[in-house]
Amino acid sequence: MPKLKSLEDLQSLREQLQGDIKARAETATTIIVGMGTCGISAGAREVMHAILAELDARDIDAHVTTVGCIGMCSKEPLVDIQQGDEPRITYGNITPAMVPRIIEEHLIQGHVVDEWVVGRVTG
Repeated sequence: MPKLKSLEDLQSLREQLQGDIKARAETATTIIVGMGTCGISAGAREVMHAILAELDARDIDAHVTTVGCIGMCSKEPLVDIQQGDEPRITYGNITPAMVPRIIEEHLIQGHVVDEWVVGRVTG
């Protein structure tokens, strides 16, 4: 981050960050990747890169974030998808090769890939 040398610099940074926050809030899709030690050792970093690449290739606007370990180490890498008011879906044992199908079926077509689901949280 650049050094702020004036009040105008601070105001400009504030406007930029507020725009970023607004864009995140308006995005109805959030993808969460488990990046605890167990997730990383199981390949979560590669899964995260695959998700970002697939979203970019398809020009899909989604907020992608990470969390630490949630206790299901045997199911890592874990990927949660939350779309609007729909239930939060947790996919387990995800590999980079599985990402295009999840993006296509879940995000684009709106169909959960049931055989990879390890949890559902209804709101």
